[in-house]
Amino acid sequence: MLGDKRPDAAEVFAGLPPARPDDEARRESIRALRAADDLLLGVLDDDPTGSQAVHDIQVVTVLEEDAYAAALAGPAATCFVLTNSRSLDGPAAAELTTRAARGLITVAGRRGTRIQLISRSDSTLRGHVMAEVAALQAVRRDMVGRGYDGVLLIPAFLEAGRVTAADIHWARTAAGLVPVGETEFANDSAFGYAASDLRVFVAEKSGGTIRPEDVRSISLADIRLGGPARVREVLASAASGAWVVVNATEYSDLETVARSVLDAEREGQSFLFRTGPSFVRALSGLGPKPPLRGAQIWGEERGAQIRGDGRRGGHGLVVVGSHVGQTSRQVAALRARASTTDIELDVPAVLGGGPDVAAATARRVTGALAESDVLLYTSRAVVAGRDAADSLAIARTVSAALSRIVRDALAARPAWVIAKGGITSHDVMLHGLGIRRAEVAGQLFPGTISVFRPLDAAAEAVGMPYVVFAGNVGGDGTLAQVVAILNGEQEVP
Repeated sequence: MLGDKRPDAAEVFAGLPPARPDDEARRESIRALRAADDLLLGVLDDDPTGSQAVHDIQVVTVLEEDAYAAALAGPAATCFVLTNSRSLDGPAAAELTTRAARGLITVAGRRGTRIQLISRSDSTLRGHVMAEVAALQAVRRDMVGRGYDGVLLIPAFLEAGRVTAADIHWARTAAGLVPVGETEFANDSAFGYAASDLRVFVAEKSGGTIRPEDVRSISLADIRLGGPARVREVLASAASGAWVVVNATEYSDLETVARSVLDAEREGQSFLFRTGPSFVRALSGLGPKPPLRGAQIWGEERGAQIRGDGRRGGHGLVVVGSHVGQTSRQVAALRARASTTDIELDVPAVLGGGPDVAAATARRVTGALAESDVLLYTSRAVVAGRDAADSLAIARTVSAALSRIVRDALAARPAWVIAKGGITSHDVMLHGLGIRRAEVAGQLFPGTISVFRPLDAAAEAVGMPYVVFAGNVGGDGTLAQVVAILNGEQEVP
């Protein structure tokens, strides 16, 4: 599908071979192989939302080897390093990626074992694709002596309706499945793109140094009809850092590829992964976990403090920085319930450098938390920069203001905090709540919207549920549902 003809979803999906069945034995074989090899997994996440498909693992926000080692010592032997590199320009993102990767490889070396690296990014293809992959290739050449044989591009986020078939990446919308290049995400001011065919997408992002026909592909027929043997054949053909597109619409597709990768690496190959959230779960061998509710959200110790009506004392804080259409609709639906005190952060005033808007807003938020849940949201009109770098700089300035407000509001002891948007979630987590390391307890919905339990953080935040809510997931009512769940109320329809 390298031509100009628009792909038809009905035609593509009607022609797919049936998926392999869900199989816990396959996941167990992945876990057994990883344990036998003492194989570690480091996930360099360019915003905090990449852990939506996993559970009972740890994330760190600091570039410190001791923090990596503590996270990797857990049962899953997996560490998410939240780099927030999507908020940076290309060179800065590459430099940060380099530092994180060197630290992870060093920790693995001290343990006397090997670590796989995943460059986790947006399932709608936004991010520093080429800069971060090039940085990781360079780190491996420097520290191990040779680069990766292949780079597997696996943006699928199955729970959010982001799937790949016929090499086209698709997004589920109200109108059904559409090529991702035709969604609002492709018009991102910093990371826009045109191609939905992932082979063309790689060529586009490479600036023409890679041709579409040079990008390999593991098709759904390879996975479902050819099975592990055929997948291994395609993997074996990868050399000198060749890109390989992985098609997937089910976890059985991803797990078949993950098992084949482990076998290939045992035979001497090496792979780097540029993925959405779902492949992290597959490569870890993790199965699904039911959505968290009630006392499960707080954990055993803090869950015991919940009142008989299922709600902890105190009020919660919702922080919204994302401007994508889905987020704005979700904010409108929450406001329509009239159950929160709604406080707008005036973005033009923040950028204008006048009176301390953040401090004044923080005082309003702190006072309101004594009476009700609070919705703190940025003014909805997007302030675009002169170019991509300027747009990112604006986003960082606004996010810093939100983080300061949250830091000041900690004095009011919020019962929980929700942060909506990638850059917002990271900055609120690190600079607002002082979280250096946290556990991913699970999700509020199947595979989406993670709940973090802070382990090393500001004293007021330790153990408090911190909900990381990507800007581009959920329906119009999902934000209101999340607030209801955290308050132990009957969920909003």
